[in-house]
Amino acid sequence: MKPVSREGYKFRQEIAIPCYQTDSQRQLRPAAFMDLAQEIAYWAAHELGFGYDTLHIHHTAWVLSRMHIHFVKPVAWRDQVTLYTWHKGSSGLFYLRDFELLNQAGEQSVVCTSSWVVINEETRRLVRPEDLAHFMTVDYEVDDAIAEPAPKIVLPKDQEAECVAEHRVAFSDVDLIGHTNNARYVVWAMDCLPPAQTGQPLKDVYINFNKETKADELVQLYRLQDGTSWYVEGHVDGKSCFVVKLEY
Repeated sequence: MKPVSREGYKFRQEIAIPCYQTDSQRQLRPAAFMDLAQEIAYWAAHELGFGYDTLHIHHTAWVLSRMHIHFVKPVAWRDQVTLYTWHKGSSGLFYLRDFELLNQAGEQSVVCTSSWVVINEETRRLVRPEDLAHFMTVDYEVDDAIAEPAPKIVLPKDQEAECVAEHRVAFSDVDLIGHTNNARYVVWAMDCLPPAQTGQPLKDVYINFNKETKADELVQLYRLQDGTSWYVEGHVDGKSCFVVKLEY
């Protein structure tokens, strides 16, 4: 049985939140939402004819480039929720996809917008949309979970971030594309924050993926606080590989 069902141009999945996706407060972890979003996105793309298997035949693959997650209502262990996703077309090199997580009462719990690119699996370079049009033409309707595309994140210029940790990319970080899975960067970022902070309700997560990281690479993690926002940036050999902004 397919794990998703289709409603017009949207795809739906019914989920009971398991304990291993929650934190010490029994709330859904931000990275766990990203895991759920990634899985339904793969299935939705597959149903539309441009999923992992189709792209792999053409030596290409989906890569998440930017994401904005907004938390509306808490999601807890054992909650029965419905996750929706839909393709919103393209903008330049980006393909846009939104997500909406509803609680059992049909109320919004989490909304999210994401921007994806396609890379060549061998060269790791971007593939332009016009080079994919022969197998990625699809009808869609525009609806917004979040209207504005996920933004570029820029660290405040008047402060200097401090290096607070290092992480060597390990087996548990790497996904089926052969690089660090997108959700792991948020895990690393939140692990850099004081425990008292991570126990507070999180309002928004913004993330930019600037450069892929692979097994055994050493990532330096830099942290900066600006009011109620925390920034965490990862560097490999002095170059930024990701930036996360966490708003509390």
